[in-house]
Amino acid sequence: MEGLYQHTNKQVHEVQSYMGRLETSDKESVHLVENEIQARIDNIFSNLERLEILSSKEPPNKRQNAKLRVDQLKYDVQHLQTALRNFQHRRYLREQQERQREELLARTFTTNDSATTIPIDETLQYNESLQSAHRGMDELIGSGTNILQGLRDQRVTLKGTHKKILDVANMLGLSNTVMRLIEKRAFQDKFLMLGGMAVTCVIMFLVVQYLT
Repeated sequence: MEGLYQHTNKQVHEVQSYMGRLETSDKESVHLVENEIQARIDNIFSNLERLEILSSKEPPNKRQNAKLRVDQLKYDVQHLQTALRNFQHRRYLREQQERQREELLARTFTTNDSATTIPIDETLQYNESLQSAHRGMDELIGSGTNILQGLRDQRVTLKGTHKKILDVANMLGLSNTVMRLIEKRAFQDKFLMLGGMAVTCVIMFLVVQYLT
């Protein structure tokens, strides 16, 4: 198991370095970099499935620690997957805005019999303002998505950690009072997470309403 864990951990670090290449890649190569990153992430998920099976077969005194290490790798790669999807979403919107701008500039304007003119400069300025608003909304939505995804991942991790702590507590023979305190803290953390998600959703809704 240790060899597969080290190999998978190395792959996670390699994907993190690849993520930095996305911002500097040109239009022709960015798709290749995205595909390479996605293939590596898929391979990591496949290794994690094998690691979960192997960790469950570890000796009892090593099993809890092995599962925690696998959970940490899973948490890291989930964040990398979310970051890749957010980048692809921003790139798609950026390319769509560029196409719309090019179409607007290439459009042929003609005057009618009353010599009516079209204020092209004002139209371009208005289009640029809309694009700036869209970019601001996209960045806000991306940040909100990252926050919500992080909260969901933390909830999963907390649930798994809570169960592992209870298992360890049972093995160590901790008192019922200590176990109840642990359960109370986990219950409070759950409400804090839900409150944070609700506040984030309200802020995103208000910003979207204001900008549109």
